Amino acid sequence: MASTLLLVVVFVFDLIAFGLAVAAEQRRATATIRKDAEYNYCVYESDIATGLGVGSFLFLLASQLIIMLASRCLCCGRALRPGKSRAWAILLFITCWVTFFIAEVCLLAGSVRNAYHTKYRTYLTQHPPSCEVLRKGVFGAGAAFIVFTGIVSELFYVSYSKADEGSIPPRMDGGIRMNAFK
Repeated sequence: MASTLLLVVVFVFDLIAFGLAVAAEQRRATATIRKDAEYNYCVYESDIATGLGVGSFLFLLASQLIIMLASRCLCCGRALRPGKSRAWAILLFITCWVTFFIAEVCLLAGSVRNAYHTKYRTYLTQHPPSCEVLRKGVFGAGAAFIVFTGIVSELFYVSYSKADEGSIPPRMDGGIRMNAFK
């Protein structure tokens, strides 16, 4: 049977990762152009979204590691019992890793891009500098894939646990047995 404690811990980690990703989306860096005596330059506001994105990245990573260690990453350990649960476990395992990868890429790319600030300035007579900021929705996409990863990883663990219960029945063939003759 699936460990309820493990499912609760993974759910809490995924919930924290989701909350941090939503907070990062709300607190993305914004920029304004300031004019000095003879220069134009970009001034960026708070950069807390980068830390929130990295925190979300780490909580999602911890959640995935817990599930994969508990299930022995599906490839280590003894074989699973044949049946629907094993088929679902394999399908959900692949889906879990795909959604995890997409979520992590969104969070990492958003954090890196949010931390990037243009450092040049222009003269007043030239065009104003382009103050590049992170596009809206990158952390939001990461948050959406955190939800997908959380659902799929918990379903994977439950399917894995059902397929791991019991042992594989011994093969009973009708062949000739080799016993000692007395």
